[in-house]
Amino acid sequence: MKKVRKAIIPAAGYGTRFLPATKAIPKEMLPIINKPTLQYIVEEAVAAGIEDIIIVTGKQKRAIEDHFDKNFELEYELNKKEKFNLLEKVKQPSELANIHYVRQKEMAGLGDAILTAKSFIGDEPFVVLLGDDIVVNELGDPATKQLVDQYEKTNSSVIGVQTVADNATHRYGIIDPASQDDRLYEVTRFVEKPAPGTAPSNLAILGRYLLTPGIFKHLEKKYVGAGGEIQLTDAIQMLNEEEKVYAYDFKGNRYDVGETDGFIKTTIDFALKSELRDDILAYMKEKIDENEK
Repeated sequence: MKKVRKAIIPAAGYGTRFLPATKAIPKEMLPIINKPTLQYIVEEAVAAGIEDIIIVTGKQKRAIEDHFDKNFELEYELNKKEKFNLLEKVKQPSELANIHYVRQKEMAGLGDAILTAKSFIGDEPFVVLLGDDIVVNELGDPATKQLVDQYEKTNSSVIGVQTVADNATHRYGIIDPASQDDRLYEVTRFVEKPAPGTAPSNLAILGRYLLTPGIFKHLEKKYVGAGGEIQLTDAIQMLNEEEKVYAYDFKGNRYDVGETDGFIKTTIDFALKSELRDDILAYMKEKIDENEK
């Protein structure tokens, strides 16, 4: 069994829900408190033992590369002024992992974005972490590490899922479970964005995947699915028809930072878990009292 060493993080989208902010700033660089959302994703991958990460980018995404590179001028100034705490925070992103980049030439879907990284992955298993989802598991391993552990038990692809509400199933890839062993599911089929009322379950694919390299031959078929795009879920179903693909109900709180309301809620939640907690609570109480008058 080959060790899982590599990760793909798709980050080529336009971020239209955050316009006009994302006209010049990649949505993946929008901060939760004082750290870009993408850094949380990279840190999760590193915590799972990932050594090499390829970020799939698009035009006007140079800020991502700059963030994970060294900034010698800034580091020099912080060191000269003896701001060592800030210096460590500035240096940290460039020291997390070996980070590589490839451009997705057109917005043809998540499956197409993963396909652009085929030569980087080669014949190894790999993980995919979507930048719209931050997962925090304060009581145990991060979501990606949980998938790696399941892969080491099954020697098969493992897709991260969690339960969503009935009225939300049409927004996600949904699994049709065949059997269950604790949190691990054998899957009859994977369905991308089923029409409302037709979902085979409430178990949704939520931004974490561990895939064998067999996925690429199905992505190369460039089957056009939901939304007129090449969907990763469709390729996973094709893979499931020739080799077993499991789903795992991973532990942790998932934050959707791809929507404006989710982004705001995530920022508030993270602030309440930081040294800002007391000030934020006092401010929120003040605003609630004002609105009740």
